[in-house]
Amino acid sequence: MNTKVDNSKYRTTINIGASKLKQVLWYFTNAFFFINPLNPFSSLKIFLLRLFGAKIGKGVNIKPSVNIKFPWKLIIGNYVWIGEKVWIDNLGNIEIADNVCLSQGALLLCGSHNYKAETFDLIIGEIKLEEGVWISAKAVVTGGVTCKSHSVLSANSVAASNLEAFGIYQGNPAIKIRERVINNQL
Repeated sequence: MNTKVDNSKYRTTINIGASKLKQVLWYFTNAFFFINPLNPFSSLKIFLLRLFGAKIGKGVNIKPSVNIKFPWKLIIGNYVWIGEKVWIDNLGNIEIADNVCLSQGALLLCGSHNYKAETFDLIIGEIKLEEGVWISAKAVVTGGVTCKSHSVLSANSVAASNLEAFGIYQGNPAIKIRERVINNQL
């Protein structure tokens, strides 16, 4: 089937939630201080995120080369670790609870498109990561997904639906492969 698609009918509605000036200022701040691998200073990044409207808890560690779309749509709890090359593409709100780990190259992706519609409409969903969640290296969480308490999304996996508490998920789409057991031994 070789059907030509007319993209002039493409429709998108998004509430960015910030003035054009704020968006431009954030674009350059993100490029120079976050995406740039030469800035290892997590405290500076946290200060800048708060300045642009993010709500950030204590003990947060943000590694180099992190890309954040809109900080004013971001809530991060206490003792969260955000690894190298994490991309937070938050067209919608993202809430990250306490003690969450986003490993290297993880992607939180709030936006998608309705591929069945001729107008290819933008679809935006919020993402919630509850306490103790681990999103492993290069894993993807899509819009509308909640990762329940202490769930794990394995490396290179895609969460397109909610993850149960203490479940370990793997694959594309991710399926539950076992229960997470946490030993409290020191």
